[in-house]
Amino acid sequence: MSPNTTAPTSPGMPAYLELLDPEAMAKINRIEVLARGQVAGFISGRHRSPYHGFSVEFAEHREYTPGDDLRDLDWRVLGRSDRYYIKRYIEETNLRATILLDASGSMAYGGERASQHRGAPLTKFAYARFLAASMARLLLNQQDAVGLVTFDKGIRRYIPCRSRPDHLRLILRELHGTAPGAESALAPVFDDIAERIPRRGLVIIISDLFDNAEAIVRALHHFRHRKHDVIVMHVMAEEEVTFPFDRWSQFRDLEHEGAHMEADPVALRAAYLQAVRDFTDTISKGCGEMRADYVPFSTRQEFDVALAGHLAYRRSLIK
Repeated sequence: MSPNTTAPTSPGMPAYLELLDPEAMAKINRIEVLARGQVAGFISGRHRSPYHGFSVEFAEHREYTPGDDLRDLDWRVLGRSDRYYIKRYIEETNLRATILLDASGSMAYGGERASQHRGAPLTKFAYARFLAASMARLLLNQQDAVGLVTFDKGIRRYIPCRSRPDHLRLILRELHGTAPGAESALAPVFDDIAERIPRRGLVIIISDLFDNAEAIVRALHHFRHRKHDVIVMHVMAEEEVTFPFDRWSQFRDLEHEGAHMEADPVALRAAYLQAVRDFTDTISKGCGEMRADYVPFSTRQEFDVALAGHLAYRRSLIK
């Protein structure tokens, strides 16, 4: 069941469960979310760990030193060279993923061209909530740990990473109960979050990225400096991408109450579209240089189709 045809929740069923659309999840349930690099975790899993230990994947040899476990000796090397070498392995581990959801005022914008939910166009925030809920479900289903941060000009709620089965319910309730609010300040919030996440893992940012592009790229470097794998899901309304307006209009600032301007969009279109291209090019290039995923999402495309496409592509790069 795609987002534009989701049935109402059954009587007695918690409203937050509507964020997990059955047909949407069916399209992505079989796609693994894999870490690009090494991550830190606690249980055996499918991701590469920076820690050496007993595992199935051989890493390298090193010379034996007194105190090493004799069970790690490579007897074949000893037989060939009469020298003592220890086998080292890359431990496979579970992933710790933190989802950062932008709940600033600009995320309240919908537009008439967005995919629909219960007969109404999805706002950027509603679209982003579906993405966040789907990623949380996927990661927890593969026994990874997931956390959630909601933010606008500051952190609104920080739910640390957990992998317990009941953790999904906590995340979904938080997503369902959150509404877009104040103005955004992405760069300082990202810096704050980067310092709070205790171990290297996956950071998933879901935002319209309404901030200075250079400041955002600098803040993303903070995550990479701390060894996190980063996915930037850039959610924009179709009207923000194409600027289709053709008559004199009033444009309102959703992050500053009462702020608005009246303008002829035809006169603004060329300059606006160039500014959007420059902005997205800066973010995309910056992500590419630091090996972070930059994924543009238009609310016009159903989120499950867009998400499935990205996850399949990401897996092909890693595999």
